Order: sequence, then C-alpha cells, then structure tokens
Amino acid sequence: MTDINAYDAAPEGEFRDYVALLKPRVMSLVVFTAFVGLFVAPVDVHPFIAFCSVLFIALGGGASGALNMWYDRDIDAIMNRTQSRPIPSGRVEHSAALGLGLVLSIISVMMLGLVANWFAAGFLAFTIFFYAVVYTVWLKRWTPQNIVIGGAAGAFPPMIGWACATGGISIESLLMFALVFFWTPPHFWALALFMKEDYHNAGVPMLTVTHGRRAARRHIFAYTLVLAPFALWLGVTSVGGPLYIAVAVVLNAAFIRGGWQVLHRDEDAAIADGYLVERRVFKLSLYYLFLHFLALLVQSWMGGW
Repeated sequence: MTDINAYDAAPEGEFRDYVALLKPRVMSLVVFTAFVGLFVAPVDVHPFIAFCSVLFIALGGGASGALNMWYDRDIDAIMNRTQSRPIPSGRVEHSAALGLGLVLSIISVMMLGLVANWFAAGFLAFTIFFYAVVYTVWLKRWTPQNIVIGGAAGAFPPMIGWACATGGISIESLLMFALVFFWTPPHFWALALFMKEDYHNAGVPMLTVTHGRRAARRHIFAYTLVLAPFALWLGVTSVGGPLYIAVAVVLNAAFIRGGWQVLHRDEDAAIADGYLVERRVFKLSLYYLFLHFLALLVQSWMGGW
C-alpha cells in the first residue's frame, strides 16, 4: 500500500528554486555577450528576431546550468559555496532538474533554428553538450585544466549571437570568443585562491588543489599577459574603434597590474588579510569582461573605424 506521507516528504520547490537551477548570474553573462555579438554584426536583424534569438540562447544557457546542477549534486552538497543550491538543499528533486535541463535544451535549439538559422542552432546544441558533458562530466573532475578547456563553453555565446545575424563565423566573432576564453582562467583561479578548501573537500582538481596556490598565482599573471593582445586585436577589427581601444588599454593595464600583485603576494600575508588583494582582482575580473563588451556595444552605436 502506498504511503501517503511519502508524497509529503517529497520536496516541493518554488518557482524561484527552478529559476536558480538555470544559474541566472551565469545566464546574465550569456545573454549580454550573445546580445553584443548579435548587435555588432554587420547585418541588420529584425528586432523581434534579435529578441527571440537572445531569449533562446539564454534558455540554452539555463539548460546547461540545470544539467550541471543535476550532475554535480554530490559535490555541491560538500562545498560551502554551493550547499544552498536547490538540489543539495532538498528543495528540488534531482530528476526534476534533469528533466528541466533536457526539455529546455530541446526547446532552445529547435526554436533558435526556426527563428534565426540552423547553423546558430547547431552551435547552441554543441555549446550545451560541451558544458554539460565535456566540462561537467569529464573535465571538471579529471584535470586541473578543467576551467581552461571548459571555459570554451562560456566563450561561445558571442559567437552564437554573431552566427544568428550572419549565419557564420568571422575573425571578429573568434576574437570575442578569445576574449572570454582567456579571461576565464584568471577569473576562476583568483576565486579559487580564497576558496581552495571548498574544492579540496569536494575532490575537484582545481589548479590550487593539485599544484598549490603559488602555481595558481603564476598562471593568473601569465593569462593576463596572454589575454591583453587578443583584447586589443579586437579593437582594430571592423567592430572596434577608438573608444573600445581606450577602454581595452585601461582595463588590460589594470588586470595585468592585478595579476602582478597576486603573483608577488606572500601566502602568510594573504591569509592574514583574508586574501584582500585576490578578492579585489576577482572583482576586477567581473568588471573587466562586462566593460569590454559594453565598449563594443557603444562603439558599434557610435560607429567604428
């Protein structure tokens, strides 16, 4: 006989819990970079098509987030940073997260193909697969280069936005990809410096865990040096211009300076002040990416070269 109390024990998530499964903070970055990629493309796109394209790219990003939370529910329950997420906190069943992720994946890809073009839709499908399977299932738990290779998933949205408008790929969209791709490692490693214990306890082979904080500091500085040329190169393409170049010079000088400070930090001093410099560089990295894409947006409105 079925126990009625068993139904009472099942979690009943609220609407906001299901929204949280979509990782809205990450989705906001996906939406913004995809919108910029679409807006700066040298093709006029009907506002309705542009709106729907960005909407379905966002849904695809949310689907990736739900699938990620479904698979990572075991380590999310261990890490202080993720324990309050809907699945480990018991507010949403993991099977519901899987179902939501799969349904949104299908809807977002099919609708983007119908609204924009099937090249962009295929690109979105590959991005969802890359984040949910290649990064989440394989890379994240296998190699300290997880965030380097896996960062490609977060770098694809501006290329998808560009593809929605043009139906293809160009040097401009590849450089927008490179901007996000090479930004991702120093951004996450700066976070990992003051969140190392979380990754260690969960058994995630983040660079700070496998090679130590000193190696992570060297890599952060190295990636700020690698990142800068790609950011500036974007400024001399058809989507660049003097405003973007000025913004890129200032931001990359500040990011390189922050990487240099992180590199030369003494670990005892960092512990003593609660990783103040590392937290400051992490915060700077958030502004760094947003302001680069905002500068592209404004430059496009003003007119480029």
